[in-house]
Amino acid sequence: MNVTVFELALSVASVDDAAGLVEVIHAAFGARPPLDPPSSAISETSASVAATVRAGGGIYATVDSQPAGALLIAPLTTELATFQRVSVHPQFQRHGVASAMVVAAQDYAAELGFTRVELFARQEFADLIAYWQHRGFSEVRAAPHGVILGKALPVSIRVPTSAAMQRLGEQLSELFRPGDLVVASGDLGAGKTTLTQGIGRGLGCTDQVISPTFVLSRVHRSAAGRADLVHVDAYRLSSPAEIDDLDLDAAMARAVTVVEWGEGLVEALAESRLEIDIRTRGSERLVLLRPVGPRWHSTDLAALRDPDAAAPTGPER
Repeated sequence: MNVTVFELALSVASVDDAAGLVEVIHAAFGARPPLDPPSSAISETSASVAATVRAGGGIYATVDSQPAGALLIAPLTTELATFQRVSVHPQFQRHGVASAMVVAAQDYAAELGFTRVELFARQEFADLIAYWQHRGFSEVRAAPHGVILGKALPVSIRVPTSAAMQRLGEQLSELFRPGDLVVASGDLGAGKTTLTQGIGRGLGCTDQVISPTFVLSRVHRSAAGRADLVHVDAYRLSSPAEIDDLDLDAAMARAVTVVEWGEGLVEALAESRLEIDIRTRGSERLVLLRPVGPRWHSTDLAALRDPDAAAPTGPER
C-alpha cells in the first residue's frame, strides 16, 4: 500500500508571501458553493493581502513548498484582532492544515499583544461554525448573514531574566491547588526547569528542584501546608503508556504536577490543565499561558503580565 506523506511547514506570513496567500484564498473560496451575497475573498489581491499582513500579520502554510494554507490577522483595537480569509487549498484539505494554522495564529496574535480574537462565520456553514466552537470559540453576537465568534487568546508574558522566570513561577504557585496539572513545553533550554523552581519555592518546597531527566519524576514535599510538587521530565518518553508506568495518578490528588515535554502525552491525566509554552526571543523569553478546561475559567492569568501587581486572583484553594 502506498502512503503519501505531506511535509507541512508553517511560518509567520510576510509581504513576500502575498502571492502564495492569494493563490490559496482564491482556490479555497472559489471551490465553495455560491453564496448570496458572494464572499469578497475572491477580490483579494497581492496588494490587499500584503496590506493586511503589514497592519496585523498572518500565518502561511506550505506543503512540500506549495501554497497550502492562509490565515490573516487584522487589528480591530489594540487588544482585539480578527482572523480573516482562513482557508486551505482544496488540494491539501483534510490533512490538518487548518487546525495547525489556527493554533499557530492564536499564539502569534498573543505574541503581537492581542488578548482576544474574533472571526465571522457564514450562517450557511453550520459545520464550519461547529469547527470553531470545538476549538473554544463561542458566539459573541449575530451579524448580517452569519455570526461573530470569539475567544480569549493565550496570555503572553515577556520574561527578561532567569530571576524573572523564577518570580513568574512563584506568582503562578499562588494560583495552584492540589490536583492541578501543568504541561510545560518550548525551546530546549528556554527555562522550563527555572520556572518550575519558582513554582516549588512558592509552594514551600525546601529541597532543591532540579531537572528530573534521569529519574523521570521527583516529588518535592511542601513544608508550608501547600500542595506538594511532582516534577516530571517526559523528554525521553514517546507514548501515554510510558506516562502510565510512572503512576502519576497516585500523587496527583495532593500535588501540583508539572510535566516538562508533556505535550501530546499527559492531557488525559486531568480534565483541566495549564499549558505553558516558553520560547526564546533573543536574550529574553516569551511565555505563553493557555488555560484548558473548567478549572481555569475564573482565573485571572492576565494579571501576571504586571510584575509589580498583587498576586492574580483565582478560585479558593
